Amino acid sequence: MTIYTSLIVFLIIGGIGFLFLAVSLIIGDLFEVLDIDFDGGFDGDGGSGEIGLLDSRVVSVFLTAFGFIAAITLQMGLGIFLSAAVGLGSGVLFAGLVFAFGYFLHTQQANSSVTERDLIGRTAQVIVGIKPEGIGQISCRVGEERVEKLARLREGEEEIKVGETVFIEESAGDSFIVSSMKNTGYSLMSE
Repeated sequence: MTIYTSLIVFLIIGGIGFLFLAVSLIIGDLFEVLDIDFDGGFDGDGGSGEIGLLDSRVVSVFLTAFGFIAAITLQMGLGIFLSAAVGLGSGVLFAGLVFAFGYFLHTQQANSSVTERDLIGRTAQVIVGIKPEGIGQISCRVGEERVEKLARLREGEEEIKVGETVFIEESAGDSFIVSSMKNTGYSLMSE
């Protein structure tokens, strides 16, 4: 293969990578849009929005860096194999940076889901009164998020009025079992 032919091949590879990168920036992740299941993420959770090793942006940056840097080094007189090696190393480096940045952004996203486990053992305020054998509603703050849930009284508890504080004892399917703070022996000062 001549140097001129190698230069053309490297430029075509870089151009294809740049074209995919431009299209990917305009319409989003190409493999997701085309519904191609390339899952190269760490946790194997396809469709989670996590960037993977075979994400079209990572592949596009690899091809662009590989092709154009190999073409530049070939023009500088390094030879075909050395230019390909430098291009390959540059492609891996830049694709790795894009992957690391995307992975960092993905891990920094706030997780707003509060689980049942997060609520048990906390105090909450009653926002809809709870009568014995009835259902009311409680509001509880977990971190920066306020969660409202249905609640039932523990057996033997008396009615709890709006504004009172309750202790969330356990989950009961569609609601939580709560008891009045008066009957728990806990004080609000211990929170």
